[in-house]
Amino acid sequence: MQNDPRSHGLWEKTAPAAPATSVLEGERAVEVAVIGAGYTGLSTALHLAEKGIEAAVVEAAEIGFGGAGRNVGLVNAGMWVMPRDLVATLGDDYGNRLLDFLGAGPAYVWDMVARHGIECEANPVGTLHAGVGRAGFEELAERERQWKMRGAPVELIGKADAAMMLGTDFYEGALLDRRAGTIQPLAYARGLARAAAALGVTIHTRSPATALERAGAGWRVRTRKGALAARKVVFATDAYTRLLKEEITREQVFLPYFNMATPPLPGNLVRTILPGRQGVWDTKEVLLSFRYDARDRLVFGSVGALRNTGAAIHRAWAKRALRRIFPQLGPWLGTVGFEDEWYGTIGMTADNLPRFHQLEDGVYTFCGYNGRGIAPGTVFGRAMAEFLAGETAQDALPLPLTEPRTVPLRGLRSAFYEAGAQLVHLTEARVPSRRGASRN
Repeated sequence: MQNDPRSHGLWEKTAPAAPATSVLEGERAVEVAVIGAGYTGLSTALHLAEKGIEAAVVEAAEIGFGGAGRNVGLVNAGMWVMPRDLVATLGDDYGNRLLDFLGAGPAYVWDMVARHGIECEANPVGTLHAGVGRAGFEELAERERQWKMRGAPVELIGKADAAMMLGTDFYEGALLDRRAGTIQPLAYARGLARAAAALGVTIHTRSPATALERAGAGWRVRTRKGALAARKVVFATDAYTRLLKEEITREQVFLPYFNMATPPLPGNLVRTILPGRQGVWDTKEVLLSFRYDARDRLVFGSVGALRNTGAAIHRAWAKRALRRIFPQLGPWLGTVGFEDEWYGTIGMTADNLPRFHQLEDGVYTFCGYNGRGIAPGTVFGRAMAEFLAGETAQDALPLPLTEPRTVPLRGLRSAFYEAGAQLVHLTEARVPSRRGASRN
């Protein structure tokens, strides 16, 4: 997008075309103005349209330009934090409500894909959270215990069986979550947009919101060439918030994340590496992830930005790490390298949990997805539509209403994460493996 091959990489090359959109010119009135054409914004508009409520979307760039079009494509249940810690943070009522809400998120994504005929390589075969060292495996055992107490279909896999499922004995084991799976993330965003447009939602791309003004009992969202007058406004911009409501991003620390895709693997390698085609991420602090696309490309990613010195450092690390984890890839990878590389931004909140804010009277946002945007964005969009339609009371939403709070030294911390990832990747995989290292 915008002539930048490192913004969306493989996903832009392989996604079906986006539906036709237009620049907002002149002024029009709708019931709800949605700012941002990612998962949350498109899901909100789509679900409002299903209820007969007119909504329009304004997007600064293109559909899925932010995290929706750049992420790994893992459709996960829940958040990063342990279920018990989530309840401790939010309290029994909201904590248990949010866990149930997000736990059912992947199933709702698969339902949306089927209901609207979205072509997005949806693969609901589960995910594998891979444990690095004994500490990582013990973390997974505790996750299994806590999720099973809630009746979730998760299973701890020992080292030998995990090696068969992963195609490597690098890990001590893995946690299989059968609720989850993988998706082509940009294709899914474009599919949501196509479904919303079919229900009458107008999506205006290349139309950044430049001002939010009071207009009678409602609001006017101004863009460079036009304006939307609306009773209610939804900010669905999360970590890619730019010109308006910067309090959304001031409460987040930015974590860059990159992906690199190989050419399609030969059949003999596909049969030994991830034969079940689950998506994978591991327990390290500077984690890594890998999965296949529909044409057997291996998509391999980690923390880091592909700019300045980072591009060469992370590329060299990715090759070393792949050879280390999958020795069978070595000779083949040395001759083909990577086909695509791209990166984006994850917004991390202080407690790794999302937020629900009322930014002004009649102006709302769900934000702070902490790298878990696909299923949460979809179901939070549905919840927002139900709230705006008067079907769900504010105190019945899956998150409490809170005030945005600025994270101290967030700029320095964001820069530290980017530089720190470079330092880790500059040295990692050059020395003998330390299997005991983990996030805990």
